[in-house]
Amino acid sequence: MLLAGKVCLVTGAGQGIGRGIALRFAAEGADVGVLDLDGDGCRAVVEEIRALGRRAVALPADVGDGPSVAAAVEEHLRTLGPPDVLVHNAGIMPSGTLDETSEEEWDAVFRVNVKGAYLVCRQVLPVMRARRRGAVIFTASITGILGLPGLAAYSATKGALIALARAMAIDYAREGIRVNTVSPGTIDSPMLHRFVAAQRDPEATRRAFDEIYPMGRVGRIEEVADVFVFLASDRASFVTGANYTVDGGMSVKGEQPRL
Repeated sequence: MLLAGKVCLVTGAGQGIGRGIALRFAAEGADVGVLDLDGDGCRAVVEEIRALGRRAVALPADVGDGPSVAAAVEEHLRTLGPPDVLVHNAGIMPSGTLDETSEEEWDAVFRVNVKGAYLVCRQVLPVMRARRRGAVIFTASITGILGLPGLAAYSATKGALIALARAMAIDYAREGIRVNTVSPGTIDSPMLHRFVAAQRDPEATRRAFDEIYPMGRVGRIEEVADVFVFLASDRASFVTGANYTVDGGMSVKGEQPRL
């Protein structure tokens, strides 16, 4: 098992990609702190992890609120011990061009996607620095590197995470801490389902997502989770400051997708 003996903290782990990451980590031998705004989702994933024979703790918390994050990390330390791996996966995805995005929507997506990364890292990095080891992984997106239509605020946050990870990779490399990002394309997940359901023609939108990918389909959660396992493991010991695209070839397709 690639993560045997490791302790991992995953934000946004109550459903979707975060849940998939948490379960794959457990299947590879890790104990997992499950942090999510949805307390019921946290507890459900914890039960799934325990069924795999690993330790887990539910950490209901708002990643955009400093005291809430601090309390969650303190509980993680008390229950599971210091994390070897931190995954910031929590995120929200409003749609709209810049002029269609309200100031409130702009602030809300940055609060969760970017400030959340800042707050959780501020709590975990001192522990990793004291131990002189650790792996930090952010869930970014191909929207952070491609100009995709109608996702201005979301794209801005994901580009910010890629830049933040590169800066952190340089800052902490000599202290044994690796920092990387994973940029999924469209993934068959609850976030996609909510986005599709909000469109005028959900069925046509769902078909369009499959058709714009070179591989002819959107990705699966487990395909993303496998990359996180690699980056969390000692097999990625010389990998830092990297952005791994998991997008079925979209980022090299050479044309703008239109939905």
